[in-house]
This record gives sequence, C-alpha cells and structure tokens, in this order.
Amino acid sequence: MDILTILNSLQDKQTVNQLTKSVGADSAQVKKAVELGLPMLMQAMSNNVKTPQGAADLAKALDQHKEDPVDDVLGFLNGADINDGKKILGHVFNQKTQTVEKNLAAQTGMSSSQVEKLLAQLAPVVLGALGKEKNQKGIDANGLTSMLPMITKLLGSGSRDDVLGIASKLLDADGDGDIMDDVSKMLGGFFKK
Repeated sequence: MDILTILNSLQDKQTVNQLTKSVGADSAQVKKAVELGLPMLMQAMSNNVKTPQGAADLAKALDQHKEDPVDDVLGFLNGADINDGKKILGHVFNQKTQTVEKNLAAQTGMSSSQVEKLLAQLAPVVLGALGKEKNQKGIDANGLTSMLPMITKLLGSGSRDDVLGIASKLLDADGDGDIMDDVSKMLGGFFKK
C-alpha cells in the first residue's frame, strides 16, 4: 500500500469512528482534527528536514519505523502505543507540542487532552508510512527534503479548507505569522533521545 493510501485511510469513516471512540470526542470533531492534524504533522517534519541534522535525525527515526505494520491501519491503531506517539510528537514539535495541541483543539472544538491522544495515535502511523516509503524507494536523508513537502501538498489538496494554511497557523506558536522562527526553535531537540 502506498503512503497516500495509508495516510488517507486515516480519514475514512471506519477509522474516524475508531478514533472517535478512542479519544471520546464527536466524530465530526475527530474528522476535522485528522484532516488538519495529518498535514500539520507533515508540515512540521517538512520544516524540520530543512537542516542537514534535522533530515539525518528524521531519516534515522524512519529507519526505526520502516517495518511497522501500517498497511492495516485499523489493526495498527488498535495496538497503538500512545506513549510512543507522545514521544514522536515531542520530537516533531519539540517544546511547542502543547501549543500545537491547544491550537488544534481551538480549531476543532475538542479538548487539548483529546487532541493529544488523537495526535499520539496518528504520529506512529505517519512515521511508519514514511519509513516504509523511504525504504521502498531508497530515499536518503537528502531526499526527505523533497519527499515530505510533496506528500504534505498532496495530503492538503483534497480538502475543502485551506488545510496547509490552517496547519501553518497551528504551527505558528507565537502568532507572528512566521512559522520559521517557531520551527527553528523546535529543531534544537528534534529526534534526540
């Protein structure tokens, strides 16, 4: 299964219903949070790979997740390790995770804790799908700098809203209209353990 099929399956009715039960929110809220959350995760990773160290760190993490059984999204979500997902979010957003969750909660009507639980389930699927894609196509750390923005754009292209614009606003932690200053602050601890 290709990466877009895996990631888009996170937005299908059956998956949204499972996520809805898991986080205890309304299905319309969860659907919107998934629609915004996936491009947001991809956008943050795209920004992180703009530095050689960020690209190398993400490439290493993707190699660790390349065998994750994400082709069966529902099965994978049933066994999702929320703590691992939270660690992934911490690496992707660094010290801005709570701000991102709060902003996404405001956009969806969900609580921050519901958003945290949802994103902690989505993040391992995203890493697994990206790891699988990287492995199958033989993409190195430098190749991530072109692969991630392309996938991000494709994910956001099917939505009625300006998903990438909203995702950028959610990543703009200090509200100054520039996500690069926020992303550069995130890069300090990206995927370091």
